Parts: sequence; C-alpha cells; structure tokens
Amino acid sequence: MSGEVRAETPRQARGAAVLWMLVVAGVYYGSGRLGLLAQVVVDGVRVTPLWPPTGVAVAALLLLGLRMWPGIALGQWLVVLSISHWNPTWAGLGIVAGATVAPVLAWLFLRAVRFRPQLDRLRDGLALVFVALTATLVSSSASTLILTAQGALSGQSYGAAWAAWWTGDAMGVLVVAPLLLAGRYTQPPRDVPMMRWVELFVLLGGTAAVMLLVTHSRMSILFLVFPLVIWAAIRFQMPGAAPCVLLISVLAVVAAIHQSGPFAGHSVAAQMFMLQALNGSAALTALLLAAVITERDNTNCMIAEACVGLAEVVARLAPDEVADRWPGARDELGKDGR
Repeated sequence: MSGEVRAETPRQARGAAVLWMLVVAGVYYGSGRLGLLAQVVVDGVRVTPLWPPTGVAVAALLLLGLRMWPGIALGQWLVVLSISHWNPTWAGLGIVAGATVAPVLAWLFLRAVRFRPQLDRLRDGLALVFVALTATLVSSSASTLILTAQGALSGQSYGAAWAAWWTGDAMGVLVVAPLLLAGRYTQPPRDVPMMRWVELFVLLGGTAAVMLLVTHSRMSILFLVFPLVIWAAIRFQMPGAAPCVLLISVLAVVAAIHQSGPFAGHSVAAQMFMLQALNGSAALTALLLAAVITERDNTNCMIAEACVGLAEVVARLAPDEVADRWPGARDELGKDGR
C-alpha cells in the first residue's frame, strides 16, 4: 500500500549505525587536522590550545548516542597515525583510549543530570561548563603521562604540556559543541527582516575586528570583546553567540602561537592560562546568558499559550454562566452575548 510505513530491519539499523560512525570518524579526523594547523611545541611535543575534535565527540554522543564511541576512537586513531607518520605505537593507543573515554564520561554525566542538548535552560549551560572542565582532565592527564613515560616529554615540561592539552580539550567542548548543537536544533528563520541579518553580520565583523585589535596591542584589553558576546547572546541566543565565541577563540589561539599582543613575553603555561581565562569566560558568558534568555522566552510563550487557552474556555461559557460567575460581565459581553 502507498501509505504503509515499513519498519526498519535490524540489518538496516546496524548499517545506518556503521555509516554514522564513519561520518563521525571523518568529521573528527577533519577537525583534528584543522586543529593541528594552530599548535604550540612543548619539549618537542606538539599540542593544540584549541582541539575541536573533543567538541565534535561530545556533540556526536549527545545527538547520536553512546554507540558512536567507535567512530570517535577511529577518528582519534587516524589523527594519531597522521602525526606519527602512520607508524602505530602503544603510546598512540593510550592517547586514543584517553581521548575516547573523556567524551564518554562527559556523556554519562550529562545524561545523569538530564541534560537537554537544545541548551534552553540555565542548568544545561552550567552542566556543559562543568563537563568541559572536568571530563577533559582524563584525556589531558592520560596523554601527557603516557608521553612522559615514553620519554617523549620531560618532567620539567610536563606542567606546560598538560596545561596546553587540557586547555585545548576543554575549549573544544566549550566552543565547538555548542556550535554543533545550535546548528542541529535551530529552526531555519522565516520572514526575518533584512536589518536583522545586517545586525548579525555587523556583530560577527565587529567581533573579528575587535579581536584583531586587542590581540595586536601590548595593552591588556582583551575584555573589550565581552560586550559583543553579551550582545550576541541577548539578541540571537546560542545561534549567534556560538559563532562569536568561535571567532574569539580562533583569533586568540593564533595570537598566542605567534606571541603577539598581550601574549608576548610569556611562558607556554602562562599563555595557556590566559587563553583558558579568555576563551572560558567568553564561552561561559555566551552559554549562560543565551540559556537564560532562551528559558525566559520559552516561559513567556508558555504563558501566552495558557492565556489563549483560558480565553477559549471563557469564550465557550454561556453568557448567563459568565454573568453568574463574574457580576457585570453581561454588560461587557454586549447585547448579543458575544
């Protein structure tokens, strides 16, 4: 029959799952190669202060479920092989294990606290921030300990390498995951005024311009970007705030790698602390403020719907019943009872 809906067979379900795993692995690997374009070298070990694959992994688990973990492991394994000139090692397997366990732990915690990937509640923003700062400790600690045990990283440089690794993983969750989640749950805008689009492009352009200014000035004026983050969160919520935070993070990482502006003359550990403070504060501001505004708007919509429903109930009541319950209502209803 033409209108009959066929149930998906177990073989089709497994095939779809494998296909999604391969997609996750490909996106993970591609984002990893992009992340490697901006890296710092600590005692011969290359570390990226912004590691997008961690955010890709957390978003994939939230959107597609725990069954995507093999795709995460495969993507990380491909990244490790590409760095080591496609020469597999036991240390590489340990790094893959740490990079896979961290987002799985993040997913387990977020599921336990009933996290909503729409990020439309304040508690969801707080939960994602907590996960970004704690679950990533697993991957950063495991990877740096493995490299130290292997002899690739000296004990004196361990602190700087660990700080850079943790910063990259945490910023990947705070910067990339909200962007992917917002892209999944944002409804395509309809009948949007042209000035609204102009405002959005002015906001993004202004964010890039301010970041270029503050990252090429020796003065510590990185805080000038926060009014733009607040503007984006209030006016556009997460769909507008997430791209702004991504711009801020990318330009700040580039400035730190080239040791320009306020990052000049500092050690790697100090640069990572400054990056963590800037990117973390920007992401925290965007996440929490956008969640508060979205939660307020949803509450207003619920109140409006309740008022409409109440008005419909009142309209169905007979005029005499209305008059009995609310004296003087007959005069307001009019002579025809409407």
